[in-house]
Amino acid sequence: MAKKGQKFRAYSDEERETIVMDYINGNGSYTSIAKKYNISSKKTVESIIRKYRQTGETSKSKKIGRPKESEIDYKERYQILKKYQAFLKVQQERK
Repeated sequence: MAKKGQKFRAYSDEERETIVMDYINGNGSYTSIAKKYNISSKKTVESIIRKYRQTGETSKSKKIGRPKESEIDYKERYQILKKYQAFLKVQQERK
């Protein structure tokens, strides 16, 4: 469990690539690679390699969560709203 105020280290894509290549080439176990690259836990190395096996890439640039809406063009949305209001006004006048 993380302690209050604890800082987490982020590994660059190059570091992740070298960690994965060392493991794939048989240059050590999770523990020995963690010691070699001064990583505090072998679980970190294990998770980097597991993600590589699942996705085939080592980068961590993949976003998690619901994607945000693309660029919102407020002027266009405003014009659509104006047209819709005019349409509703005409519909009410017909009744």
